[in-house]
Amino acid sequence: MAPASLSLHAISGLPLIAPGDDLARLIADALRESGLGLLDGDIVVVAQKVVSKADGLYVELDSVEPSQRARDIAAQVGKDPRHVEVVLREAEEVVKVGPHVIVVAHKLGFVMANAGIDESNIDHSEGGRVLLLPRDPDGSALALKHRLDQIFGASCGVVINDSFGRPWRNGVVGVAIGAAGVPALVDRVGAEDLFGRKLKVTEIAVADEIASAASLLMGQADEGLPVVLVRGYRSSAATRPAASLIRPRERDMFR
Repeated sequence: MAPASLSLHAISGLPLIAPGDDLARLIADALRESGLGLLDGDIVVVAQKVVSKADGLYVELDSVEPSQRARDIAAQVGKDPRHVEVVLREAEEVVKVGPHVIVVAHKLGFVMANAGIDESNIDHSEGGRVLLLPRDPDGSALALKHRLDQIFGASCGVVINDSFGRPWRNGVVGVAIGAAGVPALVDRVGAEDLFGRKLKVTEIAVADEIASAASLLMGQADEGLPVVLVRGYRSSAATRPAASLIRPRERDMFR
């Protein structure tokens, strides 16, 4: 059953995250300072970028020697060949290229722009740097959940979100790339609608819906609000990781 109401709270007060920071402790401190704390069933949505920063997943562009393929693609799309080389190293497949964008199948399974590699909202060295996705987003979400559960004596969910574009639609929305303690994907096949007709294909991307709602508060530029607390969501569905949201290639109609 869908919840009757939800509340979402952007959590302020987190410092700029640096490699090696104890992200769970910093989030816990900010939750306490907000007066909200953490209750059973709460879901903490964390921006991918701060997870990657804490893990130190920077690449210094001056250390990158672009391949000829990277140079060729860079000329097509108008990007730094070094940046393109990092994208290619993170990708299993190049799906499509266009002005300023390279759509790839990431090694983690996501089909996304520029392998999720970004230059926004990070401190740049003299030669420039980029930030990679977490190496194991579901594992990172689970580790954060375990720490936050321990600190607060509660059982929470954690969603790590990022911004994705979508086929046939303009703009980006928040999606879940990592999840723990939440039913990331809920299968409603066989459930009846209002008129008794059984659903045949309906699956609900719960973690994506939570991630997208949180993104409305996080923003995309200089808002500086990488953590959102979601309170009031309840489900009897089994917990599933965000990896369950990835559509197998053989069922992907856009590739």
